[in-house]
Amino acid sequence: METIGRFALRVVVLAVIIYAVTRLVDGIHVLPNPDGTLGSTGTYLWVALLFALVNSILGPIVRLLSLPFVILTLGLFLLVVNAALLGITAALSDRFSVDGFIPAVVGGFLIAVFSWIAELVLPLKVRG
Repeated sequence: METIGRFALRVVVLAVIIYAVTRLVDGIHVLPNPDGTLGSTGTYLWVALLFALVNSILGPIVRLLSLPFVILTLGLFLLVVNAALLGITAALSDRFSVDGFIPAVVGGFLIAVFSWIAELVLPLKVRG
């Protein structure tokens, strides 16, 4: 599968994961746009695309800058990093909102766990 196809599959899977997280975590909301091109599904795809871009552009920078805290906390600080990336995504979109630190941490954790499970089942990563 080509790289663009894998990225598209990754965004679709991430949209499903974000949908599940909004149902499981109080405090994380997506305001669907039923009048949009793809309806409510398009809103989740848009939020997933935005989160994927934030995670791929800002994620490595934030993880590198927080490396001492990650090492000091034996990796637990990555929960805070994931929450921050989720909060940045919410700040960039008017259709996605996170109502505080605790929902952001829980949502970031669930997105990480569900993404890990999806990577075990689907060919989402390019392996050399």
